[in-house]
Amino acid sequence: MNTPADVAAWAAAAPLSASDVDCATTVMLKILDGKCKMAEREKHIMAWLYDALLGRPGQRFGQAEHALIAQARAGMDEALRQTVYERRVLAETTLSRPVMKTFKAMIRAQGLFAGEAGENSDEEN
Repeated sequence: MNTPADVAAWAAAAPLSASDVDCATTVMLKILDGKCKMAEREKHIMAWLYDALLGRPGQRFGQAEHALIAQARAGMDEALRQTVYERRVLAETTLSRPVMKTFKAMIRAQGLFAGEAGENSDEEN
């Protein structure tokens, strides 16, 4: 996936559930919080995926998380950084580790990271 349009096309064709949308939101919070262990290129792809899924409903997360993410992407001060941290921890607690691992394995198997270096990495996202 080389562009946001490639990722949007992938997302439109992929069988993604509301839980998967929540997982993408959680990964976006991890990226903003600096806790995502994915390679930099994969972080960009995940941010594009998050953007592509913005119109889809999540199972647990919604407008409050999206508003926070938009605000954080525009720029973070220390107070906002703390809020992102707290929301990320809550999101990771809400979604079990196996759910996140299954999501990451599915997007890799479905080709989201096709052609990316380290695409078979076992790193946690």
